[in-house]
Amino acid sequence: MKRQMIDNQDPNIALTPPSGATSPGLPTPAASLMSETRALLDRYNLSARKGLGQNFLIDRGVLDKIIAAAGISRSDTIIEVGPGLGVLTRALAGRAGKVIAVEVDRGMAALLRETMSGLSNVDIVERDILETKIEELVGGEDFKVVANLPYYITSPVLRHFLESARQPSRLVVMVQREVAKQIVAQPPEMSLLSVAIQFYASPRIVTHVPAGAFYPPPKVSSAVLRLEVLPQRRLSMADEAVFFKLARAGFSTRRKQLINAISAGLEIDKDRGAGLLERAAIDPRRRAETLTIDDWLNVLRSYKENIV
Repeated sequence: MKRQMIDNQDPNIALTPPSGATSPGLPTPAASLMSETRALLDRYNLSARKGLGQNFLIDRGVLDKIIAAAGISRSDTIIEVGPGLGVLTRALAGRAGKVIAVEVDRGMAALLRETMSGLSNVDIVERDILETKIEELVGGEDFKVVANLPYYITSPVLRHFLESARQPSRLVVMVQREVAKQIVAQPPEMSLLSVAIQFYASPRIVTHVPAGAFYPPPKVSSAVLRLEVLPQRRLSMADEAVFFKLARAGFSTRRKQLINAISAGLEIDKDRGAGLLERAAIDPRRRAETLTIDDWLNVLRSYKENIV
């Protein structure tokens, strides 16, 4: 379900099964990363599926940075989205108390059940993460997310975790470089995506990743993104829905003055729209891209006091 990881910061962890366990089909640790990838794919008669955004990471240094950014300890439960060939899974299992690997690709899931059979702290879940309630995976446990996300579902997956009643404490994800730049943007370059992510978490780019770090190489560059989720939600889940209703209205006509966007998006006349913004201490002539999260919270308060 993603650009699958095929390496680890420790070659003995990456492909050597635990003592007493066997992992049929795994190449030797001495093999090159490209050779490891091809050997696993050939052994299990699999190939990278373009429709699932599967590109396999072949850069050991990038994997080291992902593991370091995740800051994993034995007390951690990790959800990995799209484990694929399972080498990141094995690296995570060597550090975490529990790894829940969610894989939508039936062939990859079958491979994982075989190669991870010797790891007692790894659960393989063959499901679509977007159709899975997070609490069904972790119950009431705290958890982190480590994932190499396919471009086409990056935003839905991030929102799925962040909007869930059971949120992770941290996410470390590989995403398209341009998407990472949008997520970390500040005024006057905000977007609905940056508002949606920064409402819940503090993001930073850990490292940029060139297309040549993958097999087969994607057409664009990538970035590793770390999201520190706020320890407490800013609003009730009911008020969150209203907050995003207002944000969507503000960004509904991009690069337009807020008075026009808000009025059209909320289907109210311009006088009411102007009053809403002015009571929030927002100049109606500003554009949505210039507003901070606090500005949007002020708009929410004004809306609840004067419009609802």
